[in-house]
Amino acid sequence: MKMDQLVSLCKRRGYLFQSSEIYGGLNGFWDYGPLGVELKRNVKEAWWRDMITAHDDLDTQPGAPGAYEMVGLDSTIIMHPQIWKCSGHYDLFHDYMVDCRESKKRYRHDQLRGRWVTAKGKTIFVTTQAEDEQDDIQRHALKFFNLRNKNAEQLQWDGDVVSLTSVDDLTQVLGPDAKELGTLTDPREFNLMFKTIVGALGNDDDAAFLRPETAQGIFVNFKNILDSTRVRVPFGIAQIGKSFRNEITPRNFTFRSREFEQMEIEFFCHPDSSREWYQYWRDRRFQWYLDLGLDRERLQLRDHDPDELSHYSTGTGDIEYAFPFLPAGEYGELEGVAHRGDFDLRSHMEGKLDPSTDPLEVELNEHGQPKWRGSGKDLTYRDDLSGEKYTPHVIEPSAGADRATLAFLCEAFTEDEAPDEKGKLQTRTVLRLHPRLAPIKAAIFPLVKKDGMPELAKQIYRALKPHFNVFYDEKGAVGRRYRRQDEAGTPYCITVDGQTVEDNTVTIRDRDSLEQSRVRLEDCVDEMRQKLT
Repeated sequence: MKMDQLVSLCKRRGYLFQSSEIYGGLNGFWDYGPLGVELKRNVKEAWWRDMITAHDDLDTQPGAPGAYEMVGLDSTIIMHPQIWKCSGHYDLFHDYMVDCRESKKRYRHDQLRGRWVTAKGKTIFVTTQAEDEQDDIQRHALKFFNLRNKNAEQLQWDGDVVSLTSVDDLTQVLGPDAKELGTLTDPREFNLMFKTIVGALGNDDDAAFLRPETAQGIFVNFKNILDSTRVRVPFGIAQIGKSFRNEITPRNFTFRSREFEQMEIEFFCHPDSSREWYQYWRDRRFQWYLDLGLDRERLQLRDHDPDELSHYSTGTGDIEYAFPFLPAGEYGELEGVAHRGDFDLRSHMEGKLDPSTDPLEVELNEHGQPKWRGSGKDLTYRDDLSGEKYTPHVIEPSAGADRATLAFLCEAFTEDEAPDEKGKLQTRTVLRLHPRLAPIKAAIFPLVKKDGMPELAKQIYRALKPHFNVFYDEKGAVGRRYRRQDEAGTPYCITVDGQTVEDNTVTIRDRDSLEQSRVRLEDCVDEMRQKLT
């Protein structure tokens, strides 16, 4: 599958639109259309049900070190600015960017890739941001050296396509949109948080930030949840919500956006059992994607190398998917499962702020790392049975609702051949979404708009509608109606035909197998409930 095919289908069928499209769009922001909002909602509801509401608090889950509880939270997007100081985001949450002095464009340093090439006695490093990396690099190199396609053999390549981060001398680099060498600036830090103003004065005292993650809202409410519920460690707090990151170069459809939605769990456990809980959550979250239809061949669980670990993490595993916009053999992150230790609770309770000092002033500890000033509140936990007091360790499964939705769309997109109403084989585009995720669960058709068929079809529609999101369609040939629903990802089509009038049965067509079966009209609700469970 080529990515442009999926992007075209998403717009054609109402899954995704470019934000502010009629004004030329806004890079890094996307709107979910009628089918897209249903799909993303189903992804979030599947996550919430599987992780929270359907969780059995009383018994130990398979693979878990013990029984545990799960609760939910919805915290605000804008919080006290000191939270981001204590979490490390104010000082450490940045990417490196480079600017092109010629094109006036900005790029993320680690996202520019290129290859060394020699021609006409000169060696340069040609960069690209295109999906077809080698083709774009070759086109750019030919243009730079003023060569035609038929002279491509004059280009002598050295090594594979690698990241710009491996290049020390930028004077020999040709930027993605540049005609001259050495137009890229040295990389520099760029903080990813969106700054905003809270209050009417609009001065520095009113500065705040849109949250770059939902996790901190959970940590600062840890004590509130302990005091207002009867949960005991180990337990998890879950949250679904919007986050914002001022990405330098948003790209790859919805994979890297500036506004996105997270599905996060902060799981609090005893330090002695934290490694076991870390392994449990890694395995459980990996299996969730498999259960909802992602192919194991395109899914992997990769441990972070030591130099990749965040400042708080003692271990992180990424669940990654082979998105079609990535080069062959490469994977993109779907979800990170991090062992955060006691960093978060400890950083939010250490050292009360001195009102006479600037709360955003950076202080360094004996190791040269930023020293954070927390709330001074006691965020430790006391076990009411053993009397032991400790700061819990945290395991964080952090998933992107948008990336998960994109992965399910990529996995579901297929093309095959199926006979049309005349028996002729035609190419069929199908979204083979898992029934739990499909925006429309069933489409109801009268074969023709006469002989009482529309009335019976509407009767079925009204019987199903209170239980499932279903769709009624009587326009056009039934074959074309089937094709529209195949593209929309609808798993079942129910057709009222001439035989329905005779024996009160309808045809149920399966999207994937194309098999058809007869079911009594009054059994449609039970039949669909069984198929969709």
